[in-house]
Amino acid sequence: MINALSDESPLVFSELEKHLLNDFQHDFPFAERPFAKIAAQLKTDEVTVISAFERLQQLGVISRVGPVFRPNRIGVSTLAAMAIPPNELERVAQIVTDYTEVNHNYQRDHRFNLWFVLTARDDAHLQQVLADIEKQCDYSVMSLPMQEDFFIDLGFDLKWT
Repeated sequence: MINALSDESPLVFSELEKHLLNDFQHDFPFAERPFAKIAAQLKTDEVTVISAFERLQQLGVISRVGPVFRPNRIGVSTLAAMAIPPNELERVAQIVTDYTEVNHNYQRDHRFNLWFVLTARDDAHLQQVLADIEKQCDYSVMSLPMQEDFFIDLGFDLKWT
């Protein structure tokens, strides 16, 4: 989902939120109750951790908490792009974001200005979701399936001023 954070009112994060945003970009606990494991590490309780993640999501700081699998190891995936008029971008981005098959979407400064990654159980489901997005948004989707696998670590150390 596209989020624009206002410069007029900077966000203030609690120490817990700072740890959640920074410390768990890698090695998120793989457990039946991962938030309880995080809580134990941060010396708090599971409900507090879940509430903090919910607040970060409501603020638009994070879109989801969940695993990212290597492409096409479990199911199939594609990078997709759409050319959306600026006055329609927020509406279309919200429609795309609402699909559980969409990992994330983002805006680019290009004619194709809305990009997203879509993952599905199989190619038939992937094609069906792409077609449905086109129908719901009334704009074409360009699918760019991966030809070669490159690993790029998207985690980075957040510096708090």
